[in-house]
Amino acid sequence: MIISRVMTKNPVYVHPDASVTETRSLMDKENVGHLPVLDKNNTLVGVITREDLIKASPSEATTLDMYEISYLLTKMKVSEIMVKKVITVDENEVVEEAARIMSDKNVGCLPVMRGSLLVGIITDTDLFHVFVNAFGARHAGVRFTLSMGEHPGQIAKVSSALAEKGGNIVSLVTAEGDDVAHRRATFKVEGLSREETEAIIQGISDITLEDIRE
Repeated sequence: MIISRVMTKNPVYVHPDASVTETRSLMDKENVGHLPVLDKNNTLVGVITREDLIKASPSEATTLDMYEISYLLTKMKVSEIMVKKVITVDENEVVEEAARIMSDKNVGCLPVMRGSLLVGIITDTDLFHVFVNAFGARHAGVRFTLSMGEHPGQIAKVSSALAEKGGNIVSLVTAEGDDVAHRRATFKVEGLSREETEAIIQGISDITLEDIRE
């Protein structure tokens, strides 16, 4: 899956001279926690997050009253607190690469570019949606996890056995196993009961059923 299919397109943005107060109101209105910052030429120059706004606000120990705090926040500009060294990703990049970058760099969003043009933004929330869809979490069915030998044909054996009994696979996710000789696979299948599914799996060689549930 490529990023352009799951990103938020034409994201809401702010300009560098917007105040902290305006930016916070915009985030609240649009129910977002990340905003790209574009200059007057629509060039991406930064990113600002709700966390940045919180850090910019006076601490609870301040001696300023609420009117003084409000005044200061209306004078403070986005350009003063935004992240200027922005990590971006191309719209044709794959979703898992975006997830890897966000994990490695500890960031909650990536502006999505088409050349020098901002065309979207992908956030940790977007990746959660991908995760939910990948595991078929909104589908009814039997979910089971297998440990299988790391060699060709293992998934084919399972899918063929399920299909012969009328089972339809609605999701399949694989991951590394406990050692290099094994791979872990999580299926969700409809059209079969838990008991029928378990009986099918137990009849397949070199496969270990780790978990099964409806």
